[in-house]
Amino acid sequence: MDTIKERLEALWGELGDSVRLVAVSKFHPVDKLREAYDAGQRIFGENRVQELDEKVPLLPKDIEWHFIGTLQRNKVKYIVPYVDTIQSIDRAEILHEVERQAEKKGGRRDRKIKLLLQVHISNEETKHGFSEDELTAFLGSLDLSSLKSTEIVGLMGMAEMTDDETVIDGQFAHLKSLFDRVKNDFFPADDRFKELSMGMSGDYEIALRHGATLVRIGTRIFGPREY
Repeated sequence: MDTIKERLEALWGELGDSVRLVAVSKFHPVDKLREAYDAGQRIFGENRVQELDEKVPLLPKDIEWHFIGTLQRNKVKYIVPYVDTIQSIDRAEILHEVERQAEKKGGRRDRKIKLLLQVHISNEETKHGFSEDELTAFLGSLDLSSLKSTEIVGLMGMAEMTDDETVIDGQFAHLKSLFDRVKNDFFPADDRFKELSMGMSGDYEIALRHGATLVRIGTRIFGPREY
């Protein structure tokens, strides 16, 4: 059986230098994360605040933690001290709460928290995110200069859970088109807005064809989750 290191090396070879790998470590024990870290992986993604809170003190300080799950407003304060990126900003109130809590932490952080706006691109009601109209309305009303402790750096989306690759292809193509429009309309001179997070273990190869800069892969690295 291949090791976590071997799986990571295979993925890095596929992704090249222009795409960053987020190792989705939810429900996996700390020893597996340490094995991935020792192999050279530095970006890890978690989707539950409590699990992230438990793992952070047990692992090296130079890990770049990404929060990728639905975030409740009352849980924001717990992850603000150490999270690098929140990929799942799916409504205005969460963005403003992250900004408020990050501002309160002040000197406890040495850099801004990066934010990705989650867009609902699938036909599944269980998935979260801004609709296209909601996204453009929100950005049109947002004073970007008011963000002092956070910065919007891109978009994130999840395709439908289906074996029909034409459906997935169409949804990722749509997200890339939306990203380009948002970049042109709201961030034309902002080099920080550059991230397009899409693609997981079963569909990342399709996402790469449509310009993904971040892929979120768990099972392909760590194997089946240990619930």
